[in-house]
Amino acid sequence: MLLSLAVSLYELKISCQALNIELEGIRAKNMVKKTFELSESLYQGLIDKIQFLPEEGKIWLSDQRMILLHTGTLGVLRKELVEVLGMHGARKVLTRMGYVSGARDACLASKLSPEASEIDIFSAGPLLHKLEGVVCAKPIKIDFDLEKGDYYGEFIWENSYECDVHTAEFGLADESVCWSEVGYACGHTSHFMGKFILYKEVECRGKGDACCRVIGKPIEDWGEEEAGVEYFEPENIREEIVKLESQVHELIVQDSLESPLIGRAKVFKKALSLLKLAARGPVTVLFTGETGVGKEVFAKELHALSERSDKPFVAFNCAAVPDDLLESELFGVLKGAFTGATDSRPGRFERADGGTLFLDEVGELSSQAQAKLLRVLQEGELERVGDVKTRKVDVRIIAATNRKLKDEVKTKAFREDLYFRLNIFPIEIPALRDRGEDVQLLAQFFLKKSNSKYGKKVIGVTDRANDMLLKYQWPGNIRELENLIERGVILTPNGQRIDRDILFATTEHEDDSSNSLGLDISSGSYFKNIKKMSNSFFDSFIESHTTLYDLELDIMDKAVNRASGNLSEAARLLGMTRPQLAYRLDKKKDKNRE
Repeated sequence: MLLSLAVSLYELKISCQALNIELEGIRAKNMVKKTFELSESLYQGLIDKIQFLPEEGKIWLSDQRMILLHTGTLGVLRKELVEVLGMHGARKVLTRMGYVSGARDACLASKLSPEASEIDIFSAGPLLHKLEGVVCAKPIKIDFDLEKGDYYGEFIWENSYECDVHTAEFGLADESVCWSEVGYACGHTSHFMGKFILYKEVECRGKGDACCRVIGKPIEDWGEEEAGVEYFEPENIREEIVKLESQVHELIVQDSLESPLIGRAKVFKKALSLLKLAARGPVTVLFTGETGVGKEVFAKELHALSERSDKPFVAFNCAAVPDDLLESELFGVLKGAFTGATDSRPGRFERADGGTLFLDEVGELSSQAQAKLLRVLQEGELERVGDVKTRKVDVRIIAATNRKLKDEVKTKAFREDLYFRLNIFPIEIPALRDRGEDVQLLAQFFLKKSNSKYGKKVIGVTDRANDMLLKYQWPGNIRELENLIERGVILTPNGQRIDRDILFATTEHEDDSSNSLGLDISSGSYFKNIKKMSNSFFDSFIESHTTLYDLELDIMDKAVNRASGNLSEAARLLGMTRPQLAYRLDKKKDKNRE
Protein backbone atom coordinates (compact mmCIF):
# COMPACT_ATOMS: atom_id res chain seq x y z
CA MET A 1 0.00 0.00 0.00
CA LEU A 2 2.72 2.44 1.02
CA LEU A 3 4.80 1.45 -1.99
CA SER A 4 1.84 2.11 -4.30
CA LEU A 5 1.29 5.51 -2.70
CA ALA A 6 4.97 6.43 -3.08
CA VAL A 7 4.89 5.48 -6.76
CA SER A 8 1.77 7.60 -7.30
CA LEU A 9 3.36 10.58 -5.57
CA TYR A 10 6.50 10.18 -7.65
CA GLU A 11 4.49 10.04 -10.88
CA LEU A 12 2.56 13.15 -9.76
CA LYS A 13 5.84 14.94 -9.12
CA ILE A 14 7.13 14.00 -12.57
CA SER A 15 3.88 15.21 -14.14
CA CYS A 16 4.13 18.52 -12.30
CA GLN A 17 7.74 18.98 -13.41
CA ALA A 18 6.74 18.23 -17.00
CA LEU A 19 3.87 20.68 -16.70
CA ASN A 20 6.20 23.36 -15.29
CA ILE A 21 8.65 22.78 -18.12
CA GLU A 22 5.85 23.05 -20.63
CA LEU A 23 4.51 26.22 -18.99
CA GLU A 24 8.00 27.74 -18.94
CA GLY A 25 8.32 26.95 -22.63
CA ILE A 26 4.94 28.54 -23.33
CA ARG A 27 5.89 31.61 -21.28
CA ALA A 28 9.19 31.89 -23.13
CA LYS A 29 7.45 31.62 -26.50
CA ASN A 30 4.85 34.17 -25.42
CA MET A 31 7.61 36.49 -24.24
CA VAL A 32 9.40 36.25 -27.57
CA LYS A 33 6.15 36.76 -29.43
CA LYS A 34 5.18 39.68 -27.20
CA THR A 35 8.60 41.24 -27.64
CA PHE A 36 8.36 41.57 -31.38
CA GLU A 37 4.63 42.29 -31.46
CA LEU A 38 5.14 45.24 -29.14
CA SER A 39 8.07 46.37 -31.27
CA GLU A 40 6.05 46.87 -34.42
CA SER A 41 5.24 50.46 -33.37
CA LEU A 42 8.90 51.00 -32.54
CA TYR A 43 9.87 49.50 -35.90
CA GLN A 44 7.53 51.92 -37.69
CA GLY A 45 8.97 54.72 -35.59
CA LEU A 46 12.47 53.76 -36.74
CA ILE A 47 11.33 53.75 -40.36
CA ASP A 48 9.86 57.23 -39.88
CA LYS A 49 13.27 58.40 -38.65
CA ILE A 50 14.90 57.62 -42.01
CA GLN A 51 15.47 60.80 -43.99
CA PHE A 52 16.77 60.85 -47.56
CA LEU A 53 18.40 64.11 -48.68
CA PRO A 54 19.60 63.31 -52.21
CA GLU A 55 20.34 66.97 -52.95
CA GLU A 56 22.92 66.89 -50.15
CA GLY A 57 24.09 63.34 -50.77
CA LYS A 58 23.06 62.27 -47.26
CA ILE A 59 20.86 59.68 -45.58
CA TRP A 60 19.94 60.04 -41.91
CA LEU A 61 18.59 57.56 -39.38
CA SER A 62 17.67 59.96 -36.60
CA ASP A 63 21.00 61.64 -35.71
CA GLN A 64 23.17 58.98 -37.38
CA ARG A 65 24.36 59.41 -40.93
CA MET A 66 23.92 56.23 -42.97
CA ILE A 67 25.03 55.06 -46.41
CA LEU A 68 23.74 52.63 -49.02
CA LEU A 69 26.62 50.36 -49.95
CA HIS A 70 26.90 47.51 -52.44
CA THR A 71 27.38 44.17 -50.72
CA GLY A 72 29.88 43.40 -53.46
CA THR A 73 31.98 46.32 -52.18
CA LEU A 74 31.93 44.84 -48.70
CA GLY A 75 33.00 41.55 -50.20
CA VAL A 76 36.04 43.20 -51.80
CA LEU A 77 36.87 44.91 -48.49
CA ARG A 78 36.61 41.58 -46.70
CA LYS A 79 38.85 39.90 -49.24
CA GLU A 80 41.54 42.60 -48.97
CA LEU A 81 41.43 42.52 -45.18
CA VAL A 82 41.98 38.76 -45.29
CA GLU A 83 44.87 39.16 -47.74
CA VAL A 84 46.56 41.84 -45.58
CA LEU A 85 45.76 40.64 -42.06
CA GLY A 86 44.95 36.99 -42.57
CA MET A 87 41.62 35.33 -41.76
CA HIS A 88 42.13 35.75 -38.00
CA GLY A 89 43.10 39.41 -38.22
CA ALA A 90 40.28 40.28 -40.61
CA ARG A 91 37.80 38.67 -38.24
CA LYS A 92 39.07 40.88 -35.40
CA VAL A 93 38.59 44.06 -37.41
CA LEU A 94 35.10 43.19 -38.66
CA THR A 95 33.94 41.91 -35.27
CA ARG A 96 35.05 45.11 -33.56
CA MET A 97 33.40 47.16 -36.30
CA GLY A 98 30.13 45.30 -35.71
CA TYR A 99 30.43 45.74 -31.95
CA VAL A 100 30.71 49.53 -32.27
CA SER A 101 27.75 49.61 -34.65
CA GLY A 102 25.61 47.57 -32.27
CA ALA A 103 26.48 49.76 -29.29
CA ARG A 104 25.61 52.90 -31.25
CA ASP A 105 22.26 51.45 -32.32
CA ALA A 106 21.50 50.53 -28.71
CA CYS A 107 22.19 54.11 -27.71
CA LEU A 108 19.99 55.34 -30.56
CA ALA A 109 17.11 53.06 -29.51
CA SER A 110 17.15 54.30 -25.91
CA LYS A 111 17.11 57.91 -27.10
CA LEU A 112 14.30 57.38 -29.60
CA SER A 113 11.96 55.75 -27.08
CA PRO A 114 13.05 56.71 -23.55
CA GLU A 115 9.61 55.82 -22.21
CA ALA A 116 9.46 52.42 -23.93
CA SER A 117 9.64 49.17 -21.97
CA GLU A 118 12.95 47.37 -21.49
CA ILE A 119 11.88 44.57 -23.83
CA ASP A 120 10.95 47.08 -26.54
CA ILE A 121 14.26 48.92 -26.27
CA PHE A 122 16.16 45.64 -26.46
CA SER A 123 14.25 44.42 -29.49
CA ALA A 124 15.18 47.60 -31.37
CA GLY A 125 18.59 46.03 -32.02
CA PRO A 126 17.37 43.09 -34.13
CA LEU A 127 14.84 45.41 -35.79
CA LEU A 128 17.53 47.94 -36.72
CA HIS A 129 19.74 45.13 -38.01
CA LYS A 130 16.90 44.08 -40.27
CA LEU A 131 16.07 47.68 -41.26
CA GLU A 132 19.69 48.28 -42.24
CA GLY A 133 19.59 45.29 -44.57
CA VAL A 134 22.15 43.22 -42.66
CA VAL A 135 20.20 40.19 -41.48
CA CYS A 136 16.70 39.15 -40.42
CA ALA A 137 16.86 38.02 -36.79
CA LYS A 138 14.11 35.69 -35.53
CA PRO A 139 14.13 34.97 -31.79
CA ILE A 140 13.94 31.44 -30.41
CA LYS A 141 14.33 32.35 -26.75
CA ILE A 142 15.00 35.58 -24.85
CA ASP A 143 15.33 35.72 -21.09
CA PHE A 144 16.98 38.54 -19.14
CA ASP A 145 17.03 40.25 -15.76
CA LEU A 146 18.64 43.68 -15.79
CA GLU A 147 18.99 43.90 -12.02
CA LYS A 148 20.70 40.52 -11.67
CA GLY A 149 22.60 40.82 -14.95
CA ASP A 150 21.22 37.50 -16.19
CA TYR A 151 20.79 37.06 -19.94
CA TYR A 152 20.13 34.30 -22.44
CA GLY A 153 19.27 34.94 -26.07
CA GLU A 154 18.97 32.55 -28.99
CA PHE A 155 18.19 33.67 -32.53
CA ILE A 156 17.90 32.28 -36.03
CA TRP A 157 19.47 34.61 -38.62
CA GLU A 158 17.97 34.59 -42.10
CA ASN A 159 19.44 36.19 -45.22
CA SER A 160 22.79 37.06 -43.65
CA TYR A 161 24.66 39.28 -46.11
CA GLU A 162 27.99 38.16 -44.61
CA CYS A 163 27.34 34.55 -45.53
CA ASP A 164 26.66 35.63 -49.09
CA VAL A 165 29.77 37.83 -49.52
CA HIS A 166 32.10 35.39 -47.75
CA THR A 167 31.07 32.33 -49.75
CA ALA A 168 31.19 34.38 -52.97
CA GLU A 169 34.85 35.27 -52.29
CA PHE A 170 36.15 32.19 -50.44
CA GLY A 171 33.56 29.42 -50.74
CA LEU A 172 32.40 27.40 -47.71
CA ALA A 173 34.46 27.97 -44.55
CA ASP A 174 35.49 25.68 -41.72
CA GLU A 175 34.15 28.14 -39.12
CA SER A 176 31.24 30.57 -38.87
CA VAL A 177 31.63 33.70 -41.00
CA CYS A 178 29.03 36.22 -39.71
CA TRP A 179 31.74 38.16 -37.90
CA SER A 180 30.42 41.72 -37.90
CA GLU A 181 26.89 40.50 -37.19
CA VAL A 182 28.06 38.62 -34.11
CA GLY A 183 29.97 41.74 -33.08
CA TYR A 184 26.80 43.81 -33.55
CA ALA A 185 24.74 41.47 -31.37
CA CYS A 186 27.41 41.59 -28.65
CA GLY A 187 27.68 45.39 -28.81
CA HIS A 188 23.94 45.98 -28.71
CA THR A 189 23.19 43.51 -25.91
CA SER A 190 26.24 44.50 -23.84
CA HIS A 191 25.20 48.17 -23.99
CA PHE A 192 21.65 47.21 -23.02
CA MET A 193 22.65 44.91 -20.15
CA GLY A 194 25.49 47.08 -18.86
CA LYS A 195 27.92 44.13 -18.95
CA PHE A 196 29.71 42.14 -21.64
CA ILE A 197 27.45 39.59 -23.37
CA LEU A 198 29.21 37.15 -25.67
CA TYR A 199 27.37 35.71 -28.66
CA LYS A 200 28.56 32.67 -30.57
CA GLU A 201 27.36 31.50 -33.94
CA VAL A 202 26.76 27.81 -33.26
CA GLU A 203 25.44 27.17 -36.79
CA CYS A 204 26.27 29.08 -39.96
CA ARG A 205 25.24 28.83 -43.62
CA GLY A 206 28.75 30.01 -44.48
CA LYS A 207 30.17 26.68 -43.32
CA GLY A 208 27.44 24.52 -44.81
CA ASP A 209 24.80 24.44 -42.04
CA ALA A 210 21.11 24.72 -42.87
CA CYS A 211 20.79 28.09 -41.13
CA CYS A 212 22.64 30.65 -39.03
CA ARG A 213 21.91 30.31 -35.30
CA VAL A 214 23.44 32.34 -32.47
CA ILE A 215 23.39 32.08 -28.70
CA GLY A 216 24.30 34.92 -26.37
CA LYS A 217 24.97 34.93 -22.63
CA PRO A 218 27.33 36.59 -20.12
CA ILE A 219 30.97 35.70 -20.48
CA GLU A 220 31.04 33.92 -17.11
CA ASP A 221 28.17 31.64 -18.18
CA TRP A 222 30.21 30.24 -21.06
CA GLY A 223 32.66 28.67 -18.67
CA GLU A 224 35.43 26.87 -20.50
CA GLU A 225 33.77 27.70 -23.81
CA GLU A 226 34.56 31.41 -23.61
CA ALA A 227 36.89 31.27 -26.62
CA GLY A 228 36.09 34.16 -28.94
CA VAL A 229 36.62 37.02 -26.48
CA GLU A 230 39.94 37.83 -28.15
CA TYR A 231 38.11 39.18 -31.19
CA PHE A 232 36.72 42.03 -29.07
CA GLU A 233 40.03 43.24 -27.71
CA PRO A 234 41.16 46.36 -29.61
CA GLU A 235 44.76 45.91 -28.46
CA ASN A 236 45.10 42.89 -30.71
CA ILE A 237 43.87 44.87 -33.69
CA ARG A 238 46.38 47.64 -33.01
CA GLU A 239 49.19 45.11 -33.09
CA GLU A 240 48.08 44.04 -36.54
CA ILE A 241 48.07 47.59 -37.92
CA VAL A 242 50.94 49.13 -35.95
CA LYS A 243 52.70 49.99 -39.22
CA LEU A 244 49.93 52.49 -39.98
CA GLU A 245 50.56 54.55 -36.82
CA SER A 246 53.36 56.59 -38.38
CA GLN A 247 51.01 57.74 -41.14
CA VAL A 248 48.46 58.84 -38.57
CA HIS A 249 51.08 60.81 -36.64
CA GLU A 250 52.00 62.74 -39.78
CA LEU A 251 48.45 64.11 -39.88
CA ILE A 252 48.59 65.36 -36.32
CA VAL A 253 51.14 68.04 -35.58
CA GLN A 254 50.98 67.68 -31.82
CA ASP A 255 48.64 65.83 -29.50
CA SER A 256 48.85 66.96 -25.88
CA LEU A 257 46.48 68.52 -23.40
CA GLU A 258 48.70 71.61 -23.09
CA SER A 259 49.05 72.79 -26.69
CA PRO A 260 46.34 72.04 -29.26
CA LEU A 261 48.45 72.92 -32.30
CA ILE A 262 46.66 70.28 -34.32
CA GLY A 263 45.81 70.48 -37.98
CA ARG A 264 46.50 69.45 -41.53
CA ALA A 265 44.98 72.37 -43.47
CA LYS A 266 47.46 74.07 -45.79
CA VAL A 267 46.94 77.51 -44.23
CA PHE A 268 47.59 76.07 -40.77
CA LYS A 269 50.72 74.22 -41.87
CA LYS A 270 52.01 77.41 -43.48
CA ALA A 271 51.62 79.34 -40.21
CA LEU A 272 53.27 76.51 -38.28
CA SER A 273 56.24 76.34 -40.63
CA LEU A 274 56.79 80.10 -40.20
CA LEU A 275 56.64 79.65 -36.43
CA LYS A 276 59.37 77.00 -36.57
CA LEU A 277 61.56 79.32 -38.64
CA ALA A 278 61.06 82.15 -36.15
CA ALA A 279 61.99 79.84 -33.26
CA ARG A 280 65.58 79.62 -34.54
CA GLY A 281 66.44 83.11 -33.34
CA PRO A 282 65.29 86.01 -31.11
CA VAL A 283 63.42 87.85 -33.87
CA THR A 284 60.33 89.84 -32.82
CA VAL A 285 57.16 88.13 -34.04
CA LEU A 286 53.73 89.66 -34.66
CA PHE A 287 50.81 87.22 -34.71
CA THR A 288 47.72 88.51 -36.49
CA GLY A 289 44.29 86.95 -36.83
CA GLU A 290 40.74 87.05 -35.56
CA THR A 291 39.80 86.71 -31.91
CA GLY A 292 39.89 83.10 -30.73
CA VAL A 293 42.22 81.65 -33.40
CA GLY A 294 44.84 80.67 -30.81
CA LYS A 295 47.43 83.44 -30.92
CA GLU A 296 48.57 82.84 -27.34
CA VAL A 297 48.86 79.10 -27.99
CA PHE A 298 51.12 79.85 -30.96
CA ALA A 299 53.14 82.25 -28.81
CA LYS A 300 53.68 79.62 -26.11
CA GLU A 301 54.73 77.10 -28.73
CA LEU A 302 57.19 79.58 -30.21
CA HIS A 303 58.71 80.12 -26.76
CA ALA A 304 58.87 76.36 -26.11
CA LEU A 305 60.75 75.78 -29.38
CA SER A 306 63.22 78.64 -28.82
CA GLU A 307 66.53 78.70 -26.97
CA ARG A 308 64.76 80.63 -24.21
CA SER A 309 62.41 77.76 -23.38
CA ASP A 310 63.98 77.33 -19.91
CA LYS A 311 63.40 81.01 -19.13
CA PRO A 312 60.12 82.76 -18.14
CA PHE A 313 57.19 83.16 -20.52
CA VAL A 314 55.11 86.14 -19.39
CA ALA A 315 51.78 86.97 -21.05
CA PHE A 316 50.17 90.41 -20.78
CA ASN A 317 46.81 91.45 -22.23
CA CYS A 318 47.14 95.12 -23.19
CA ALA A 319 43.35 95.53 -23.39
CA ALA A 320 42.68 94.19 -19.90
CA VAL A 321 44.43 96.96 -17.92
CA PRO A 322 43.30 100.62 -17.65
CA ASP A 323 45.61 103.20 -19.22
CA ASP A 324 46.58 104.71 -15.86
CA LEU A 325 47.85 101.34 -14.62
CA LEU A 326 49.26 99.99 -17.85
CA GLU A 327 52.67 101.67 -17.52
CA SER A 328 53.26 100.38 -13.99
CA GLU A 329 52.16 96.87 -15.01
CA LEU A 330 54.60 96.78 -17.93
CA PHE A 331 57.59 98.63 -16.50
CA GLY A 332 57.16 98.26 -12.75
CA VAL A 333 56.73 100.85 -9.99
CA LEU A 334 58.86 102.42 -7.24
CA LYS A 335 57.48 102.52 -3.71
CA GLY A 336 55.65 105.83 -3.11
CA ALA A 337 55.48 106.73 -6.81
CA PHE A 338 51.73 107.28 -6.45
CA THR A 339 48.96 106.75 -3.95
CA GLY A 340 48.65 103.04 -3.28
CA ALA A 341 52.21 102.18 -4.37
CA THR A 342 53.14 100.75 -0.96
CA ASP A 343 55.89 98.53 -2.33
CA SER A 344 58.37 98.55 -5.18
CA ARG A 345 57.65 95.82 -7.67
CA PRO A 346 58.93 94.75 -11.07
CA GLY A 347 56.77 94.97 -14.19
CA ARG A 348 56.18 92.38 -16.86
CA PHE A 349 59.41 93.25 -18.70
CA GLU A 350 61.58 92.56 -15.67
CA ARG A 351 59.71 89.36 -14.86
CA ALA A 352 60.34 88.14 -18.39
CA ASP A 353 64.05 89.05 -18.34
CA GLY A 354 65.98 86.40 -20.26
CA GLY A 355 62.76 84.91 -21.60
CA THR A 356 59.73 85.93 -23.65
CA LEU A 357 57.10 88.64 -23.16
CA PHE A 358 53.85 88.08 -25.02
CA LEU A 359 51.90 91.30 -25.58
CA ASP A 360 48.37 90.29 -26.54
CA GLU A 361 46.00 92.86 -28.11
CA VAL A 362 48.93 95.21 -28.65
CA GLY A 363 46.75 97.35 -30.90
CA GLU A 364 44.87 98.53 -27.80
CA LEU A 365 47.87 100.39 -26.32
CA SER A 366 47.46 104.11 -25.78
CA SER A 367 49.75 106.50 -27.68
CA GLN A 368 51.72 107.21 -24.49
CA ALA A 369 52.24 103.51 -23.79
CA GLN A 370 53.24 102.96 -27.40
CA ALA A 371 56.00 105.56 -27.09
CA LYS A 372 57.42 103.98 -23.92
CA LEU A 373 57.22 100.49 -25.38
CA LEU A 374 59.13 101.67 -28.45
CA ARG A 375 61.94 103.02 -26.25
CA VAL A 376 62.31 99.69 -24.44
CA LEU A 377 62.42 97.84 -27.75
CA GLN A 378 65.03 100.21 -29.17
CA GLU A 379 67.28 100.61 -26.13
CA GLY A 380 66.68 97.40 -24.23
CA GLU A 381 66.25 99.35 -20.99
CA LEU A 382 63.44 100.81 -18.88
CA GLU A 383 62.62 102.89 -15.84
CA ARG A 384 60.07 101.93 -13.24
CA VAL A 385 57.30 104.42 -12.61
CA GLY A 386 58.64 107.04 -10.14
CA ASP A 387 62.23 105.85 -10.52
CA VAL A 388 65.22 107.50 -12.20
CA LYS A 389 67.30 104.35 -12.32
CA THR A 390 67.63 102.67 -15.70
CA ARG A 391 67.40 98.89 -15.80
CA LYS A 392 68.65 96.69 -18.62
CA VAL A 393 66.37 93.87 -19.80
CA ASP A 394 66.88 91.07 -22.28
CA VAL A 395 63.41 90.16 -23.47
CA ARG A 396 62.12 88.62 -26.65
CA ILE A 397 58.90 90.29 -27.75
CA ILE A 398 55.99 88.38 -29.24
CA ALA A 399 52.99 90.58 -30.02
CA ALA A 400 49.51 89.73 -31.19
CA THR A 401 46.51 91.67 -32.43
CA ASN A 402 43.18 91.12 -34.13
CA ARG A 403 43.36 94.61 -35.65
CA LYS A 404 44.82 95.52 -39.02
CA LEU A 405 47.73 97.57 -37.69
CA LYS A 406 48.70 98.74 -41.17
CA ASP A 407 45.34 100.50 -41.46
CA GLU A 408 45.72 101.83 -37.89
CA VAL A 409 49.02 103.41 -38.91
CA LYS A 410 47.34 105.23 -41.82
CA THR A 411 44.75 106.73 -39.47
CA LYS A 412 47.47 107.66 -36.93
CA ALA A 413 45.91 105.38 -34.32
CA PHE A 414 49.11 103.34 -34.10
CA ARG A 415 52.70 104.59 -34.29
CA GLU A 416 54.39 103.77 -37.56
CA ASP A 417 57.84 103.32 -35.99
CA LEU A 418 56.44 100.90 -33.37
CA TYR A 419 54.57 99.00 -36.09
CA PHE A 420 57.81 98.43 -38.01
CA ARG A 421 59.52 97.31 -34.78
CA LEU A 422 56.85 94.73 -34.10
CA ASN A 423 56.21 93.62 -37.67
CA ILE A 424 59.68 92.21 -38.31
CA PHE A 425 58.36 88.65 -38.65
CA PRO A 426 54.57 88.64 -39.14
CA ILE A 427 52.60 85.38 -38.96
CA GLU A 428 48.93 85.29 -39.94
CA ILE A 429 46.95 82.66 -38.03
CA PRO A 430 44.01 81.43 -40.13
CA ALA A 431 40.40 81.52 -38.99
CA LEU A 432 38.78 78.18 -38.18
CA ARG A 433 36.28 78.55 -41.05
CA ASP A 434 39.28 78.40 -43.42
CA ARG A 435 40.48 75.17 -41.79
CA GLY A 436 37.48 72.95 -42.52
CA GLU A 437 39.43 69.70 -42.43
CA ASP A 438 40.79 70.55 -38.95
CA VAL A 439 37.44 71.00 -37.19
CA GLN A 440 37.02 67.28 -36.42
CA LEU A 441 40.63 66.90 -35.25
CA LEU A 442 40.23 69.85 -32.87
CA ALA A 443 36.84 68.63 -31.68
CA GLN A 444 38.35 65.26 -30.74
CA PHE A 445 41.21 67.01 -28.94
CA PHE A 446 38.84 69.18 -26.89
CA LEU A 447 36.64 66.15 -26.19
CA LYS A 448 39.63 64.33 -24.72
CA LYS A 449 40.61 67.43 -22.75
CA SER A 450 37.11 68.00 -21.32
CA ASN A 451 36.68 64.30 -20.47
CA SER A 452 39.90 64.51 -18.48
CA LYS A 453 38.89 67.78 -16.84
CA TYR A 454 35.47 66.59 -15.67
CA GLY A 455 36.19 62.89 -15.21
CA LYS A 456 33.71 61.97 -17.96
CA LYS A 457 33.67 59.26 -20.65
CA VAL A 458 31.76 60.91 -23.48
CA ILE A 459 32.76 58.94 -26.58
CA GLY A 460 32.26 61.50 -29.36
CA VAL A 461 29.65 63.49 -31.25
CA THR A 462 26.72 62.17 -33.27
CA ASP A 463 26.80 62.26 -37.06
CA ARG A 464 24.19 65.05 -37.09
CA ALA A 465 26.26 67.12 -34.68
CA ASN A 466 29.40 66.46 -36.69
CA ASP A 467 27.60 67.57 -39.85
CA MET A 468 26.73 70.87 -38.18
CA LEU A 469 30.30 71.30 -36.91
CA LEU A 470 31.47 71.21 -40.52
CA LYS A 471 28.77 73.62 -41.75
CA TYR A 472 29.10 76.21 -39.01
CA GLN A 473 31.09 79.39 -39.80
CA TRP A 474 32.77 79.69 -36.34
CA PRO A 475 32.78 83.46 -35.70
CA GLY A 476 34.42 82.71 -32.34
CA ASN A 477 36.98 80.38 -33.96
CA ILE A 478 38.80 77.72 -31.93
CA ARG A 479 37.81 79.25 -28.59
CA GLU A 480 34.14 78.89 -29.51
CA LEU A 481 34.65 75.27 -30.59
CA GLU A 482 36.36 74.46 -27.30
CA ASN A 483 33.53 76.05 -25.30
CA LEU A 484 30.85 74.14 -27.24
CA ILE A 485 32.61 70.79 -26.78
CA GLU A 486 33.18 71.46 -23.07
CA ARG A 487 29.50 72.26 -22.54
CA GLY A 488 28.56 69.16 -24.56
CA VAL A 489 30.73 66.93 -22.38
CA ILE A 490 29.16 68.35 -19.22
CA LEU A 491 25.59 67.76 -20.45
CA THR A 492 26.07 64.35 -22.13
CA PRO A 493 25.88 61.12 -20.08
CA ASN A 494 28.90 58.82 -19.97
CA GLY A 495 29.15 56.32 -22.80
CA GLN A 496 27.08 58.45 -25.17
CA ARG A 497 27.78 60.94 -27.95
CA ILE A 498 27.12 64.67 -27.88
CA ASP A 499 23.94 65.35 -29.82
CA ARG A 500 23.24 68.29 -32.11
CA ASP A 501 20.62 69.76 -29.76
CA ILE A 502 23.16 69.87 -26.94
CA LEU A 503 26.12 71.06 -28.99
CA PHE A 504 24.17 73.80 -30.76
CA ALA A 505 21.67 74.57 -28.03
CA THR A 506 20.96 78.17 -29.06
CA THR A 507 19.01 79.38 -32.07
CA GLU A 508 21.97 81.52 -33.05
CA HIS A 509 24.24 78.49 -33.47
CA GLU A 510 21.61 76.40 -35.19
CA ASP A 511 20.84 79.12 -37.71
CA ASP A 512 24.48 79.78 -38.53
CA SER A 513 25.28 76.08 -38.83
CA SER A 514 22.59 75.49 -41.44
CA ASN A 515 23.48 78.14 -43.98
CA SER A 516 24.14 81.83 -44.36
CA LEU A 517 20.43 82.71 -44.53
CA GLY A 518 19.59 80.98 -41.24
CA LEU A 519 17.19 78.49 -42.88
CA ASP A 520 16.79 74.92 -41.68
CA ILE A 521 17.35 73.09 -44.95
CA SER A 522 16.71 69.71 -43.29
CA SER A 523 13.00 70.45 -42.92
CA GLY A 524 10.35 70.05 -45.57
CA SER A 525 9.09 73.59 -44.91
CA TYR A 526 12.34 74.98 -46.25
CA PHE A 527 11.58 73.79 -49.77
CA LYS A 528 8.01 75.13 -49.56
CA ASN A 529 9.35 78.53 -48.50
CA ILE A 530 11.88 78.48 -51.29
CA LYS A 531 9.12 77.76 -53.80
CA LYS A 532 7.04 80.71 -52.53
CA MET A 533 10.09 82.96 -52.53
CA SER A 534 11.02 81.76 -55.99
CA ASN A 535 7.59 82.59 -57.45
CA SER A 536 7.56 86.04 -55.87
CA PHE A 537 11.14 86.73 -56.88
CA PHE A 538 10.50 85.60 -60.46
CA ASP A 539 7.56 88.00 -60.82
CA SER A 540 9.65 90.91 -59.52
CA PHE A 541 12.57 89.93 -61.73
CA ILE A 542 10.48 89.89 -64.92
CA GLU A 543 8.83 93.22 -64.08
CA SER A 544 12.21 94.89 -63.48
CA HIS A 545 13.47 94.04 -67.01
CA THR A 546 16.83 93.07 -65.49
CA THR A 547 19.06 90.59 -67.31
CA LEU A 548 20.12 87.36 -65.67
CA TYR A 549 23.77 88.37 -66.20
CA ASP A 550 23.30 91.65 -64.29
CA LEU A 551 21.47 89.83 -61.52
CA GLU A 552 24.32 87.33 -61.11
CA LEU A 553 26.89 90.12 -60.91
CA ASP A 554 24.81 92.03 -58.37
CA ILE A 555 24.47 88.95 -56.15
CA MET A 556 28.22 88.26 -56.35
CA ASP A 557 29.04 91.87 -55.44
CA LYS A 558 26.73 91.76 -52.43
CA ALA A 559 28.26 88.48 -51.26
CA VAL A 560 31.79 89.91 -51.54
CA ASN A 561 30.73 93.04 -49.62
CA ARG A 562 29.05 90.99 -46.90
CA ALA A 563 32.24 88.92 -46.57
CA SER A 564 34.34 92.13 -46.29
CA GLY A 565 36.23 91.24 -49.45
CA ASN A 566 37.08 87.68 -48.38
CA LEU A 567 36.48 85.66 -51.55
CA SER A 568 36.55 82.31 -49.75
CA GLU A 569 33.79 83.39 -47.38
CA ALA A 570 31.80 85.00 -50.23
CA ALA A 571 32.01 81.76 -52.21
CA ARG A 572 30.66 79.82 -49.22
CA LEU A 573 27.74 82.23 -48.96
CA LEU A 574 26.91 81.57 -52.61
CA GLY A 575 27.41 77.81 -52.42
CA MET A 576 30.30 77.70 -54.87
CA THR A 577 34.06 77.28 -54.74
CA ARG A 578 36.47 80.19 -54.52
CA PRO A 579 37.94 79.51 -58.01
CA GLN A 580 34.42 79.53 -59.49
CA LEU A 581 33.66 82.91 -57.91
CA ALA A 582 37.03 84.36 -58.91
CA TYR A 583 36.49 83.22 -62.51
CA ARG A 584 33.09 84.94 -62.68
CA LEU A 585 34.48 88.14 -61.16
CA ASP A 586 37.36 88.14 -63.65
CA LYS A 587 34.84 87.82 -66.49
CA LYS A 588 33.06 90.85 -65.08
CA LYS A 589 36.29 92.86 -65.06
CA ASP A 590 37.05 91.84 -68.65
CA LYS A 591 33.56 92.90 -69.75
CA ASN A 592 33.93 96.27 -68.00
CA ARG A 593 37.24 96.88 -69.79
CA GLU A 594 35.51 96.32 -73.12
